[in-house]
Amino acid sequence: MNAKLIENAKIFVKSVFEGESSGHDFQHTERVYKTAMKLAAEEGADLDIVALASLLHDVDDRKVSPETYDGKLKANAFLKEQGVDDKDIEKIVIAIKEAEFLGKDSVKPSTIEGMCVQDADRIDALGAIGIARAFAYGGAHSRKMYDRNVKPKLNMTAEQYKANTDGTTINHFYEKLLGLESLMNTKSGKKEARRRTEYMKEFLNEFELETDEADY
Repeated sequence: MNAKLIENAKIFVKSVFEGESSGHDFQHTERVYKTAMKLAAEEGADLDIVALASLLHDVDDRKVSPETYDGKLKANAFLKEQGVDDKDIEKIVIAIKEAEFLGKDSVKPSTIEGMCVQDADRIDALGAIGIARAFAYGGAHSRKMYDRNVKPKLNMTAEQYKANTDGTTINHFYEKLLGLESLMNTKSGKKEARRRTEYMKEFLNEFELETDEADY
C-alpha cells in the first residue's frame, strides 16, 4: 500500500470537511476507513482500493456537496492529481457510488471492495455513534427531534428518500437505521451491525418510555 498516497488522501479529506458538524465529518471518515480496512483484510479484498474508496466516500456526498455528487468530481480530481491509474480510479469511484444508501433502491455492491466500504459506512450509522450522528445531523438541518404526530415513511424509493427533508430524527431510526443490519454484506459486518442495532433498540425503548405522556 502506498503510505504517502493514503496520507495525502487523509489530508485532502480533512480539508474538505473542515468545520463540518452534521455528522459527515473527518472523524466519520476515519472510522469508516478503519472499519473498512478490517473488513477488507478478513474478506481478502484489495486493500488499496478499499482504503481510497473509504477515505473519499463522502467528499462528493449529495448532502454536503450536491454540485459534485453525480460525477464524484472531487474524488476523481484528487485521484488523478495523485497519479492513480485510470482503471483503479474507476474501481474506486464505483465502490463509492455503490456504497450509498438510497432507500429500497440501494444496490448490493458489485465487488468485495465495495461491500467492505458499504458495510463500514453503514456500521458507523449504528450504535452509540450512530445515535449521536443522527441527532447531530438533525440539529444541523433544523429537524424536529421527534413529533408523535409525524409517522415514519417506510420503504421509500431513492427519490422519496432524497426528498424527505421534513422528517424527524427519531423517525430516521425507523426509516433507515434499524433496517441496515439486514443489508450487510460481510460476515463481520453483520455481526457488528447486530450488536449495534440492539443497542439502538434499547435507546429507542428508553426514549419512548420517557416521552410517552411522561407525568413528572
